[in-house]
Amino acid sequence: MAHPGLEELVAKFQAARHSGDIARPSEEQIQLHRELFEACPAFTQNTLFLAWLMQRRLWTAEDDGKAPEGPFKEIQHLLEQAVLGSYRSASALVELGFFLDTYRDSPHEAAKLYEEGATKASETLKDAWWGLLRYWNAERTKETLEKALKLGELAERMFPDSPEIIEEVMTTRQYAAREGLLEPKQP
Repeated sequence: MAHPGLEELVAKFQAARHSGDIARPSEEQIQLHRELFEACPAFTQNTLFLAWLMQRRLWTAEDDGKAPEGPFKEIQHLLEQAVLGSYRSASALVELGFFLDTYRDSPHEAAKLYEEGATKASETLKDAWWGLLRYWNAERTKETLEKALKLGELAERMFPDSPEIIEEVMTTRQYAAREGLLEPKQP
């Protein structure tokens, strides 16, 4: 059997997602997401969503508050698969950390995952801001330079050791000075 293409996976994900109420997931909805996981365990968005639905189902269950261990094992397995399949993405790390902290009473392990997730998210944010600064500098309009100046101040504070950010911020300031948006620096 051929592996489903990306478009087919996304369509099946959307169909499964809309097959029930995510506030109160049904067994049918969870089953559709499980089938999609079995077809492609590397489709991390589905894996994370399935784990979330299963947690949601446990939260809304009308019982004595003591859920059987089986669902917890499956949720943890799904989250571990999402971490692996996403190449340790920030969102997958944070979700696994939350699960371990909340359901496994493992705050120290969760903290390690939160730290790693924060580092990954920070790297992504730095790259995105660098890209925006480059774009706005290339556009070089009054409006884009004003945006770049504002973002540049924040980016410098958050990433003071990033040569890429510092270089783009310096470029922004040069362009802004030429356009009269900043006072030129006196030697």
